[in-house]
Amino acid sequence: MSEQKSISRREFIKSTSITTAIVGMPTVIPSGVISMPGRIAPNDRIIYAHIGVGGMGASHVVPDAAALCDVDSKRLAEIAKNVKGTPMLCKDYREILDRKDIDAVTIGTPDHWHAIMTVHACQAGKDVYSEKPTCRTIQEGQAMINAAQHNKRIVQIGAQGRSKKSHRAVCQYIRNGQIGKVNHVEVWHENNWTGGWGTETTPPENLDWDMWIGPARWRPYNTDYAPFNFRWVMDFGGGFIRDRGNHVLSIVMWAMNSDHTGPVSVEATGDPQKEGLWDTPVTMDVKWEFKNPDWTLTWSQPGPKHTFPGSDEALPWGAQYYGDRGTLIQSGGDGYGDTEKKALEYEPPADGYHPYLDPSPVEDATERHRENWRRCIRTREKTIMPIETGHRVITLAVIANISYLLGRKLNWHPVHERFIADEEANRMIAQPYRAPYHF
Repeated sequence: MSEQKSISRREFIKSTSITTAIVGMPTVIPSGVISMPGRIAPNDRIIYAHIGVGGMGASHVVPDAAALCDVDSKRLAEIAKNVKGTPMLCKDYREILDRKDIDAVTIGTPDHWHAIMTVHACQAGKDVYSEKPTCRTIQEGQAMINAAQHNKRIVQIGAQGRSKKSHRAVCQYIRNGQIGKVNHVEVWHENNWTGGWGTETTPPENLDWDMWIGPARWRPYNTDYAPFNFRWVMDFGGGFIRDRGNHVLSIVMWAMNSDHTGPVSVEATGDPQKEGLWDTPVTMDVKWEFKNPDWTLTWSQPGPKHTFPGSDEALPWGAQYYGDRGTLIQSGGDGYGDTEKKALEYEPPADGYHPYLDPSPVEDATERHRENWRRCIRTREKTIMPIETGHRVITLAVIANISYLLGRKLNWHPVHERFIADEEANRMIAQPYRAPYHF
């Protein structure tokens, strides 16, 4: 093979475009960056690296990690103490993608980085575990799907509720018709946070703020943006509907056998923040309509809090399923939460529907979710929460936020993934990246 001219990491970013990512064509990357896709032998060690090691990102770090990446040097040094040997430490994720020996990466960064990092990791031949929410825009999700499929990569989205036994019980109970035909599912959650009165200041020396912002629109550093409160800024997070919504809506779509489709309309309203930096609505009510079969899904912040039968304890968030022969309550949707005793004790007939649950003996849902990913890296099978499903789930939250911002009901085409006869809404399917960042 003839030698290729090496390119800088900045040129690496510049060389890819949203168009090539969406149509699934390869981008201009040095041949040495890309490992050959294929099966890892059962006895071969999988080499892991971790991008974003704060919060949930820290929980993904394995003791023998080859490399760690974070824009906060202080956090990076702390997490490195838990790793054997001397892993490579960096603040630029592309240094990890340059390593031919690394097989798989976890992405635990703020939400606005998930898509571009997943696309680049797939293009560099790495299997990916990316935290939820899947992405910020419809176009990002489409690009992630095409990057994973074209490069034959194993991708797991960190909506670990699908690896929790009680949430599997919800799916099993509903899909086997135990409450009859479900015509409505009601999700409730506490309000988005209010605040964001911090002041602009110089970032701490240990934080590379420009790298933290990455592809999002530039804004000066403020302690009310990072590390946690980015959730209340549309550019970065998108509120609870994209955060915990990715969890609870995942279980609803699973139970309703709707992973392959989407709603035909969405209507969202809410009370905006009255002051401060944050711009997600304080309260929010959303209605999605589905066809073939016909059913509705609603999201209410705050909404009425439900309780399990025989209990007076109000559940902070969850979903209630309404069928023509009964109801079922689900609390939470992530690694925590539960469901009613009748669902937990139900055993479907041999010819009934048996939702998949990874055979790992681990009880913790998050670790079982990671075990599923690791198993699929070896077998090259689809994960329990693959990128295709993760995209479908987060689409609900993305189009709800668009409806809220535009202040009107929108009609959605779940196959073409576009709004019907509404070009203003369709312009919001994508969001420009800050130069020089591109897919």
